[in-house]
Amino acid sequence: MRCVIARFPFDLTKVGVLETMKGAKPEPVTGESVTIGRRHYPVKQVGQVITRQDRRDFSAGEVTRAMTRLGFTCRAVPAAVPALTLSPLQRASAILGTNAA
Repeated sequence: MRCVIARFPFDLTKVGVLETMKGAKPEPVTGESVTIGRRHYPVKQVGQVITRQDRRDFSAGEVTRAMTRLGFTCRAVPAAVPALTLSPLQRASAILGTNAA
């Protein structure tokens, strides 16, 4: 499938992407990610490996769009979970294993 990433056309196939990413070790995911095989890769890492371009040359949206069109599962940035704020009494009760009434 013909995809344009960083203003350059690429003929990508699902099998080709699988083969290219086969030896790549996934970096820690901090933003958008792509599931390739059983591994989750950062979108920018996938774009860099398959296009051989610098990560600053393309956007995550371009790679996400191309990977989605090829049939890979792409995930957006996970929503931040607000931290549970405990009062000092509740925190002490939790540490001691008792219920603060």
